[in-house]
Amino acid sequence: MIAVVISSHGRFSQEILKSCEMVCGTRENVRAVTFDAGESADSLVDKYRAVIKTMDVREGILFVTDLFAGSPYNAACRISLEAENAGVVAGLNMPMLLEILSSPALSLQEAKQVAQTVGKEGIRAFETVTAEEDSDKEEL
Repeated sequence: MIAVVISSHGRFSQEILKSCEMVCGTRENVRAVTFDAGESADSLVDKYRAVIKTMDVREGILFVTDLFAGSPYNAACRISLEAENAGVVAGLNMPMLLEILSSPALSLQEAKQVAQTVGKEGIRAFETVTAEEDSDKEEL
């Protein structure tokens, strides 16, 4: 399995990982990193480097961050430029993370694509359907 580093402003990364573990169990080679108030981007890069040392990154490492162009994303991009086989995806949500964690055979490139696709598809809105609309659909 590729290594997965989840990162966010505040504790979101830790808590979403805990939520995913409630659904799919604990996964190895996955870590959550927080970017706390008052920290610098350089200290976040140092956190990433420290956590990477504890992981098996031979198959690649995917950083999944909360916000495009935010400090966790930018720091992950800095690390990915140094690493041989690393990728970065922004827009962290639970459907995306569950799919990645439940698919250990994914390559880095596949995991990046799955994260983007499932992340977008996981955004849904509740819509009410009237009895008339429902019967119209049945006639089709």
